[in-house]
Amino acid sequence: MLSKKQARAFFLGGTLVTFLIFIGLTVYSLSAAQDQSNIENLSESAIRGKYLWETNNCMGCHTIMGEGGYYAPELTKVVDRQGEAYIRGVLMSPTPWQRADHGNRKMVAYEMTEDQANDMIEFFKWIGEIDLNGFETVVSPLAEK
Repeated sequence: MLSKKQARAFFLGGTLVTFLIFIGLTVYSLSAAQDQSNIENLSESAIRGKYLWETNNCMGCHTIMGEGGYYAPELTKVVDRQGEAYIRGVLMSPTPWQRADHGNRKMVAYEMTEDQANDMIEFFKWIGEIDLNGFETVVSPLAEK
């Protein structure tokens, strides 16, 4: 059994070691070599697309990199899956858009201009190029119905 002095030393030593490990891992994860954000490819068009994503509350229904609503399809690699023309058509549609296999669920008709749709596509492309360390985005079962 440890004496009171030994227990205190053990606690303080363990706390110090844990703190130093935490600081070391923080410095390592924030280093430039660990940056996987794809920031060097971030264009003004992609920034405008991100602004459109946020102002239209797309995350209320869709997910990107697993974050957001699970009502509609995951959009991390949507350009690879669907293609630019398809995405542009959906975003520019003047009527609420609905896939035949999605029952009564419809996407809002945003009636975006071609420039806005292109900005959204650039944002989706940029997101799709981020290194996810092998993590595969999961498409919600609700989005697939």
